[in-house]
Amino acid sequence: MDNFNKGNERIENLNRGGYQIIQNSDAFCFGLDAVLLAWYASQKIKKSSRVIDLGTGTGILPLLICGRTSVQHVEALEIQPEMAEMANRSVFLNHLEDRIQIHCDDLRNPTHTFHSSYYDVVVSNPPYMPVGKGDQNLKKTFAIARHEVSCTLDDIARFAFVHLKDRGKLFMVHKADRLVDILSTLRTHQLEPKRLKMIQPFADQPANLVLIEAIRRGQPRLEIAPPLIVYQRPNCYTEEINQIYGTDKPATSKSL
Repeated sequence: MDNFNKGNERIENLNRGGYQIIQNSDAFCFGLDAVLLAWYASQKIKKSSRVIDLGTGTGILPLLICGRTSVQHVEALEIQPEMAEMANRSVFLNHLEDRIQIHCDDLRNPTHTFHSSYYDVVVSNPPYMPVGKGDQNLKKTFAIARHEVSCTLDDIARFAFVHLKDRGKLFMVHKADRLVDILSTLRTHQLEPKRLKMIQPFADQPANLVLIEAIRRGQPRLEIAPPLIVYQRPNCYTEEINQIYGTDKPATSKSL
């Protein structure tokens, strides 16, 4: 490909492995939650791990995971053709065709054959809001990313249970105020929550995000890690967040 970006697209550096990603200002762009999920999941991903990302959007999670680990096999599933096509261009842009494969498909009823009990790791940054809760964006790409229009918590858990190996891991980031729904849904599908880390915007504010690791047919025992604080003051990240992003000084960025 000679021209990787087009229209309202731009190319952003990811500060990981020299990788870049194509973003479109008219479509849903990745945020801090995806960066935190990639960091969280990468701690348990090995070179030989078979990984799949559910609802990849622009392909941010596969790119960051490849930048953080030596994993050789990452697949990603995206229902929107235009987003999957853009994610594919980012894969080619970074010469990662041998490591990342993007599928344009519906995880609820896939046309592609995803083998059962095949994956070591499933990751997902799913839509946070149930349909009917909050204002739903009229633009389809934003509605699908933010509301459970094409994918629910139950859909994610069902796919993960079927396609993970026994003792395989699901990593997910979600809204903290849906924690009860999340834990209940995971257990319903025999995905035992094992690790949990709350994300707080500021040290004196309640958590608004949560990172979760669950294990297929794992034994009951939940480890709750110390919370991760995002901002030391308005628009200025904490040292830990800067380390996760790969920067070495306080940086301003998008809010949660």
